[in-house]
Amino acid sequence: MRKFGLIGYPLTHSFSEGYFANKFAHENIADAQYANFPIDSIEKFSALWEDPSLAGLNITIPYKKEVLVYLNEMSEVVQQMQACNCIKKVNGKLIGYNTDVIGFEKSLQPFLKPHHQNALILGTGGAAAAVEYVLTQLGIQYAFVSRNNSTPSSHVAYSYEDLNASIMSKHSLIINTSPVGMFPNTQEAPSIPYELLTTQHHLYDLVYNPAETLFMAKGLAKGASVQNGLEMLHIQAQESWKIWNTTQP
Repeated sequence: MRKFGLIGYPLTHSFSEGYFANKFAHENIADAQYANFPIDSIEKFSALWEDPSLAGLNITIPYKKEVLVYLNEMSEVVQQMQACNCIKKVNGKLIGYNTDVIGFEKSLQPFLKPHHQNALILGTGGAAAAVEYVLTQLGIQYAFVSRNNSTPSSHVAYSYEDLNASIMSKHSLIINTSPVGMFPNTQEAPSIPYELLTTQHHLYDLVYNPAETLFMAKGLAKGASVQNGLEMLHIQAQESWKIWNTTQP
């Protein structure tokens, strides 16, 4: 029996275990199991691999960057982004991949309009790295927004207090990569000036539980288009399964 799973902390918000359970049932996959591993420290990561049947892992908040030091090899994308959300064990070696990139790009594309030329990325963690990578590939300019006004790259960074009418008007694409608003803290939302949103804005919340976050609801109230991260989750999960089952390392 091959085992796969998800590491992160906490994992009460995650749909991955249920997603793969349904996939295995519907596709009559009897030789695989998927489980959540809510480890409260990345130092517990290595012990998971003491189980010889563990063949692959997905990684979520807050370990997409911290896990890099445990990898024996990593894909070119992971090397560039310095964030990993999928690991495959091959001949005892741990190889890191990033399927968030594919999931984010494919799920965003149908919502993009010609005026979406500038984006705000809320948060600077591992998911933000995937968003940054995709926006660069698409030729969309971006700036980071964080509580401490810091950025993981050379790009512009704003604090939430910096966001004025000019910045909000220019940046019509806003992507929340932070866990703010995620279950069970559903009454929270990133501290952007929602009163400055318009019908030209598109809000993408990578959170998918709840299905409509307060961030999205506030955007809808101003006529903005919105989406959550569920489709991204499904796409990246499908890509993870492809990686785990390919004959190529």
